[in-house]
Amino acid sequence: VQLQASGGGLVQTGGSLRLSCAASGRAFSSYPMGWFRQAPGKEREFVAAISWSGGSTYYDDSAKGRFTISRDNAKNMVYLQMNSLKPEDTAVYYCAAGESDQPIVAVWTNPYYWGQGTQVTVSS
Repeated sequence: VQLQASGGGLVQTGGSLRLSCAASGRAFSSYPMGWFRQAPGKEREFVAAISWSGGSTYYDDSAKGRFTISRDNAKNMVYLQMNSLKPEDTAVYYCAAGESDQPIVAVWTNPYYWGQGTQVTVSS
């Protein structure tokens, strides 16, 4: 599966952005999906994940209560709605997928597919 992220940009503290990830390839609905981010000088870190059905979601503590991950299997899309953004959310955001038919945990334990990143910058 090929992934392409979009929707990044410059936003002020407290603002919102919605990231999108378009997936190509068959059987998209069988892949658990997620988002990671990498800030300058830091390692890539997990942000959020969603099961292949969309029935389960999981968030890093930094994202809980502010970010919402969702998917539309009919459109082969995954989204990350980000609200109440903070300067520390500034990073390149990547969408990722675990292997087909794997549980949601596979997204952060063994991400198998990566998209290119999209830059999110939150100004103070």
